[in-house]
Amino acid sequence: MYFFVKGDRVEIVIDAGGTPRTYEVIATRAGRRVEVTTGRGIVEVSEVTRTGTPVRTARFMSNRVIALVEHPVDERRPGD
Repeated sequence: MYFFVKGDRVEIVIDAGGTPRTYEVIATRAGRRVEVTTGRGIVEVSEVTRTGTPVRTARFMSNRVIALVEHPVDERRPGD
């Protein structure tokens, strides 16, 4: 399981019958994060609150997933 923080996004590219499709799950608010879990042939990407309540969830069959791209937010401040 992987965790990401506000501003992070995970891009999922799947094979949709010959043409790739792209989906994104983004941590949209402060205190929210994106979790990626895999198991039993399913890849699940969820935006969850601090308490662990899922806000949005995307599920894909793992044999259809071409790429799972993580785009972390750059937390460095200017001048650091």
